Amino acid sequence: MTDTVRTPPPAEADDAIASTSTSTSTGAPTPTPTPTPTTTTGAGTGPASGAPRCPYGDGGLAGPVPLYGPDYKTDPYPLYRRMREAGPVHRVEFPSGIHAWLVTGYQAAHATLNDPRLGKNHALGNDNWRRLASIMPEPQHSQLQVHLLHQDPPKHSAMRRLVVDAFAPRRVESLRPRLQELADALVDELPATGGADLVAGFAAHYPFRVLAEVIGLPAELAARFDREWGKVVQPVGPRDPGRPAYEARLRGLQTFIAEVVDRKHADRLAPGWDEREDLLGRLVAAHDTGELSREELDSIVFQLLVAGQEPVTNQITTMLITLLRHPGQLAELRAGLDEPGRLSRAVEELLRHDAAFELTTWRFFAEDSDLFDTTVPAGDSVIVSLCAANRDEEQFPEADRLDLDRAPNAHLAFGHGIHYCPGAALARAELQIAVGTLLTRLPGLRPAVDPGDGLDELAWIPAVLARGVNRLPVAYDRRA
Repeated sequence: MTDTVRTPPPAEADDAIASTSTSTSTGAPTPTPTPTPTTTTGAGTGPASGAPRCPYGDGGLAGPVPLYGPDYKTDPYPLYRRMREAGPVHRVEFPSGIHAWLVTGYQAAHATLNDPRLGKNHALGNDNWRRLASIMPEPQHSQLQVHLLHQDPPKHSAMRRLVVDAFAPRRVESLRPRLQELADALVDELPATGGADLVAGFAAHYPFRVLAEVIGLPAELAARFDREWGKVVQPVGPRDPGRPAYEARLRGLQTFIAEVVDRKHADRLAPGWDEREDLLGRLVAAHDTGELSREELDSIVFQLLVAGQEPVTNQITTMLITLLRHPGQLAELRAGLDEPGRLSRAVEELLRHDAAFELTTWRFFAEDSDLFDTTVPAGDSVIVSLCAANRDEEQFPEADRLDLDRAPNAHLAFGHGIHYCPGAALARAELQIAVGTLLTRLPGLRPAVDPGDGLDELAWIPAVLARGVNRLPVAYDRRA
């Protein structure tokens, strides 16, 4: 469960919980760090004398380079290319005003994600980070932010073991027929002809329905889940006028989590309880036996409910937008869906080409440390741009070109290392089923033609770490 434009969220995935597996990306070469021409020794210091300046906005390599605004969110890739060409580490600024160190480039990203010196626990953050980062207010921060994403070994390892079996590839494969039923049921509800908004009609609902099945969330509780609660992964800073609404969502979600835990206490004591099919029940049992504190239990449930579905919703939208922008390749994919491996290769390339988890969550050094010849002060936040790494020409030939048969394709869309997304296998299955179902059952799928609904007019979500849209109007010939 994975570190998206407002202010940096407190957590999202175990580095990219858009998805469910314990393996790492395959085929990644041993990283060779590339030195950056910039050396700085403190928060907010300028570029070293004579260092080249970043050709973006007003920022230099130590800028900080602003990572916000509609132009950036619509297409961040030109900026990422310039940053990669200038070096692997850059001082950047988020909307809250907080500065961070952004790692770009595939080799540097791969090495950073595996760097044992970098920790995820918020306690490692320095006072300046804590003052500006939009971490949750109390008491929610203490009660909901001690999940996998904010833990380091050995606690992280122990907590991860409690969840990985539910998302194991073999179990996910056994669930595919049911996941297909859920996708078909949503398409059945779309208009028979004309068109629809594929976020409101499909992408906003499918990942949560899948998640409820996988983790054992009772149907009556699942029906009461408010999707607005999922927006707590798009938090706002303490001075933002939207802060009261954000805190209200937090309180509503926390109340819901308490109801889920109470229900699971009762379920697991009832005759016939099957722990193999009930991750939530197993987590409650771990609390009862002392393996998890109540705060850790609630935090993991929080992480599952939010990070387990919102990123997949966003990834469905980015994949569809990419395909709609390449109608020739969309048609070829639709015609070749029956070819073995074709759909899975296409999904991997769509993940690489435009990943919903754009940036990882915070990492921190416990002491002033060197990162590719850049001195990063203790407690400053270090963030990896997964999207920038996935467009690195040194790793992916013609990286900006969409190639649905690209192989090998060792992208970093689900992160890497010990925080590799534990839900990657489930996410891959969901994305394959979603894309295959929509292409098969909506012949003539194309962008909507009404003014203001074209692909270039789409408003990308203002989330610091993620990419996606809240509306995706399309047209199609009929519902097959």
